[in-house]
This record gives sequence, structure tokens and C-alpha cells, in this order.
Amino acid sequence: MNDISNAYNLAQRAISDLKTAIHSILSLKPEGLSNAELGRSLGIYHGHSGQHEGHISRVLLELMSSEGIIEQNGKTKKWSLKNI
Repeated sequence: MNDISNAYNLAQRAISDLKTAIHSILSLKPEGLSNAELGRSLGIYHGHSGQHEGHISRVLLELMSSEGIIEQNGKTKKWSLKNI
């Protein structure tokens, strides 16, 4: 396997691990969590150069939402596991 493939596989595993961590936290909080609450609890809410706070966690939440795993309450803006 070449270096690019190794790097790709590492990145995919990292994303998978982060999504698993989000799932684990949301399973403990059926009332849901905001992007800020979730991101801070995982240590991924900070941004670069003091900007873009919450960008990493927001992107992951949107990915999981598009996959049908989680949903956001329009009123409270909290994210929770989707009832399937």
C-alpha cells in the first residue's frame, strides 16, 4: 500500500472514530446536545486562530445527519440520535 492510501485510510478511521464518539455521547443524552456542548465534551469545538469555533463538530454532525443517524431539533437546536 502506498503512502497516499495509508494517509487516506488513517483519515477515514479518524472520522469513523469521531462519529462513534458522537454517537456514544448522544446515546447518553436522549434530550440532545447543542453543537457547542457536544464539541466541547469531545475537545473538538475550538477553532484555528481563534476563529471558526465549532466548525469541526458541526461538519461531523451534518455528515451524520445526512447519513440518517442523528437529527437536529429545529426549536432547541439540539442534536440527538434519530429514532429509527
